[in-house]
Amino acid sequence: MAPTVLITGASQGIGKATALLFARKGYDLVLAARRAELLTDVEQEVQALGRTALSIPTDVRDAEQVKTLIDKALARYGTIDVLINNAGIYISGPAEKFSLEDWHQAIDTNLWGYIHTIQALLPHFLEQKSGTIVNLSSIGGKVPVPYLVPYCTSKFAVTGLTEALHSELKPKGIHVCGIYPSVIKSSLMERAIFRGKDDQDAQARREQLDLVISTPVVDKPEDVAKAIWDAVKNQRSEVLVGSANVSKAAYNLFPGAMQWIFRQGLKLKG
Repeated sequence: MAPTVLITGASQGIGKATALLFARKGYDLVLAARRAELLTDVEQEVQALGRTALSIPTDVRDAEQVKTLIDKALARYGTIDVLINNAGIYISGPAEKFSLEDWHQAIDTNLWGYIHTIQALLPHFLEQKSGTIVNLSSIGGKVPVPYLVPYCTSKFAVTGLTEALHSELKPKGIHVCGIYPSVIKSSLMERAIFRGKDDQDAQARREQLDLVISTPVVDKPEDVAKAIWDAVKNQRSEVLVGSANVSKAAYNLFPGAMQWIFRQGLKLKG
């Protein structure tokens, strides 16, 4: 019987790349995201690789939808071996310009979405005394970045969630690992939220990010997928992806200088 992996945010970007990689590695897939038509496309690509896939449109911010996702997945496959929490949203701007709705968008998706899947699936993992939980965090969950305050808040929380779960669940046969990419050439950025001192400032932030993403050195979704596979296969507790290693090392050595660089690069009209 083939192992099974459940991936949230599986319709595009990192989630899609990870689904296709795990299919090539012999896994059957449970695919979750909000956009049903894109999920169906990924499901068909998985099937073309010779694996089965179950796509279930799900908004991970809704605990009841997540419970339905897990119930349907277990009804179809009987077991889930790996959970990959990947659904997320990027949000940029001056701290004072974010509304409470913006804060909820970031935290409800990036943090509560992960908590909902873990809460629903953990009893199954504990019963079978095995399982792997992979949480996609960010270099913004290791290094504080100005003008990304709600995003960093959610990602630092994911880092804490991941590390505490790893400590508690390892003796029970459940492996928990965190993945920490930097900026990725991903469709996640198409749905990003930008705020500013005015509309021009907000648009400038979007254009700034588009410029960064267009550079050849930026990591790709496939790079993150390989890091996830490495973490699962080799039971690693954390993996920093590509350029995130440089950012983390530089911040550890020169935190003040790195904060100045971040502020100068990201403040725009802030």
